[in-house]
Amino acid sequence: MISTPNFHFEAADNRPPSPLEIQDDRWRQTHLGRLLGHAMRRFDERVLHLMAGNEGVPLALANLASRDQISAAHVHITRHLGLNGSRLTDLARAAGMSKQAMGDLVDQCTAWGLVLREPDPLDARARRVVFTPVGLAWLQAFKDAVAQAEAEFRHAVGKDVATVVALGLEAYAH
Repeated sequence: MISTPNFHFEAADNRPPSPLEIQDDRWRQTHLGRLLGHAMRRFDERVLHLMAGNEGVPLALANLASRDQISAAHVHITRHLGLNGSRLTDLARAAGMSKQAMGDLVDQCTAWGLVLREPDPLDARARRVVFTPVGLAWLQAFKDAVAQAEAEFRHAVGKDVATVVALGLEAYAH
């Protein structure tokens, strides 16, 4: 018999368990993956909120962020775009997105003045996505917001717990 705290069934019995056999399904709401997902969304929402209020962010971008027009998906560019630029395929791979989805985000960020596409100095056939001066201000606002959100996390859970969480997540991610 396979047994977990909330789920019991005979391994040799290849039928799915009945609802009566699943005694407690609270685990579906509280498993680690779900909690990590909720925590990531909360953190990203807080970062975007802080960025919207950052005086270094151009007013048009702050307005977009405050009206939820800029999402955590747009932050993928901020997180993953190299300071000297990146090829779209490398940017998409780093963000765990398809090239097409990343291309759509780059198009939006280009329209907002955050990035532009320019020829790749190493390969005349390729293009690189690079930050504009406005994009670099956005990147600084991102850095400030992440630092503030991390400080708020440490305050909410305590320094020791925050350290253990950070070390655990770093070990798990690699």
